[in-house]
Amino acid sequence: MPFAITPTCCNDASCVSVCPVNCIHPTPDEPEFGTTEMLYVDPAACIDCGACADACPVDAVFPIESLRGPDAEFAVANRLWYEEHPTDHAWSEPEFPRSLPGDPAREPLRVAVVGAGPAAGYTVRHLLHATDARITLIDRLPVPGGLLRSGVAPDHPATKQIGEGFSEIYRHPRVRLALNVEVGRDVSVAELAETHSAVVYAFGASADRQLRVPGEQLANSLAATDVVGWYNAHPDRTDLTIDLQTERAVVVGTGNVALDIARVLLADPDELARTDVSDVALAALRTSQVREVVLLGRRDVSTAAFTAGEFAALRAVPGLEIVLDRTGLVDGPPATGPLRDVPVVDIAYDSPPPAGRRLVLRFGSPVDALDGGSDRSDSTAVSVVRTTGNAATTIPTGLVIRSIGYTGRALPGLPFDESAGVVPNELGRVRDPATGATLPGAYVAGWIKRGPSGGIGTNRADAAETVHALLDDAAAGRLPTGRDSAAFHRLLRSRTDVVDQARARAIDAAERRAGEAAGRPRVKFVRVEQMLAVDRPKAVARAAAGAVTDRLTGLLSRPSA
Repeated sequence: MPFAITPTCCNDASCVSVCPVNCIHPTPDEPEFGTTEMLYVDPAACIDCGACADACPVDAVFPIESLRGPDAEFAVANRLWYEEHPTDHAWSEPEFPRSLPGDPAREPLRVAVVGAGPAAGYTVRHLLHATDARITLIDRLPVPGGLLRSGVAPDHPATKQIGEGFSEIYRHPRVRLALNVEVGRDVSVAELAETHSAVVYAFGASADRQLRVPGEQLANSLAATDVVGWYNAHPDRTDLTIDLQTERAVVVGTGNVALDIARVLLADPDELARTDVSDVALAALRTSQVREVVLLGRRDVSTAAFTAGEFAALRAVPGLEIVLDRTGLVDGPPATGPLRDVPVVDIAYDSPPPAGRRLVLRFGSPVDALDGGSDRSDSTAVSVVRTTGNAATTIPTGLVIRSIGYTGRALPGLPFDESAGVVPNELGRVRDPATGATLPGAYVAGWIKRGPSGGIGTNRADAAETVHALLDDAAAGRLPTGRDSAAFHRLLRSRTDVVDQARARAIDAAERRAGEAAGRPRVKFVRVEQMLAVDRPKAVARAAAGAVTDRLTGLLSRPSA
């Protein structure tokens, strides 16, 4: 019986490389890769070996015969993809692993990777496989994970499994963690360049895009980045207060993050309590009055940005009614896609939401303005959303969340393209837009390189491209030598409370122990001070051991005479 890929697919293509008959597409070298929402197994070519299921980091591959209920449609989706994209499964040109030329006298590369999310994790993994580099992984939080920890919805444990795969790099003897270190605050871009052969910036795109409409700054008008960080226990959002004492919430946007937010707002708190959701958010959700979430799409229903997998997760929420607002459907109900069988209804927004919990999808409705209402105790809070488009409508609400995309933030000392929200680059090499020249030893990977596009697994191929550029530069002698990363670590310890591997493991273990006691995967610390307090009595001993390690590393890494 052939296998099928389901929409929890992360697109990192681990399954592609192990398939003995090349029956999983699109592959990373094919045009559709990175634009399709998932990969697909050709049931006519699959030989039922199960290698893809073993390699999948998010448990998204199953035998067709095991798919039941709504999941059975994914077997059909895999087959239909090949009817629309016929292929003979011919092998492409072989791509051999890259490595640097052997040279006993050559000192190992000293590489810093800034960021600890998926892009950084894939970058480190590629570097470890292709070089003998000594790598420093830097992040401003005391815990690694990045987007996997603070961006993935708590009720998506399969997606979070990718993070478990990166745990091996945190323990690798050629990797040193330097967490609780912020580039631009504790160390500069120039200091990184002075102490490393190469620096790869992989810190993502953490800023939100704005609607740029009147009233956007009213109280309880929030960015998706704030809300997602709030329910994922991000320390930056610990003190965020979200007023959930409104029956109707409005989410502007129709992407996966918008669906995540709607699902969390409408979920049963007792179900969320089995996840690693923030305790702060869970307490607020237990007293929430939100019974209806309206998702507003600016354009027609055909432009809905969410994936079939995310919509399937939403439909799986027990007791949740999902409807389409007839007003926004210029060309009528969709005949294909995940919304094809969603009921179409007329919505009277001037009436309270009906009993139960409901998600309304309304398209063709760009937001014109947010208004505050004098009938609330806080007259600066959002009272209504005014939309234009197919039919002007006023939607009463006490909570608006914009989820219209992310953009990068500038880092002092690095070039930055404000309009695109990325660091200008060529195949990952940082480029100075003033001169057009690339900066020696400076690279980017992930969203700060290409913009906020593609899923978590897309970063694998993206990181490989950047590492290939770095290897080309190293082989051509274009990277500086004689760098002293031990001096860098001494510098960090003189400026901040650096979290190394041992302390990061202690924080992780403490969260897991708390989770085990509560019947949850983990209970996250919500403040940096709590993380830093873990295992603090041993910090002095570790610092002394770190100094010895620096000295030994320096001695052992000297070229043989």
